[in-house]
Amino acid sequence: MARRNEHSLEEIKAMVLTAAENIILEEGCAALTIRKIAMEIGYTVGSVYMVFASRADLILHINARTLEDIAIHLQPISRSGDIEVWLNAYLQYARANTHRWRLLFTQSASENHTLPDWYQVQLNEIFQQFSAYFTCISSEKNPQAIQALWQGIHGICLLSEEAEIETSGLLLLKTFLSGWSV
Repeated sequence: MARRNEHSLEEIKAMVLTAAENIILEEGCAALTIRKIAMEIGYTVGSVYMVFASRADLILHINARTLEDIAIHLQPISRSGDIEVWLNAYLQYARANTHRWRLLFTQSASENHTLPDWYQVQLNEIFQQFSAYFTCISSEKNPQAIQALWQGIHGICLLSEEAEIETSGLLLLKTFLSGWSV
């Protein structure tokens, strides 16, 4: 068992996040326990709770890293100007990183359902990339419509068979866009 003075709190935090992400990638979200993380890093459960207030706090930080990873993955595509290419890349990320991506939508991610400002900023970054493609659509309902489309895409990801995600997502997008031109 490692001693607390062998690593700084920031190093322990990084170790916990890395171990947690590895557990999620290898075994899925259900396998993520504080005890398992502690065993992986060679520290006690109490050491994990020194750097994260709760399992929900840990999940929030994992999700923040996932959001950052998504934003980095999509950044070069955002400059292309093609919403279908961007959406396809986003959907492919969701499929390739299913466990991490699905963790973004768990209820336990936030104990009180109020997201901290720093987390909301990361969440908004991806939505802003998405909504930037719709600036040409002028309507007083534009923000609400784009939000509904975004929510519909996530519904497809969560509810569709894996092989149908890209097809269904692009169908929703095309239907949405054709509705604006009527």
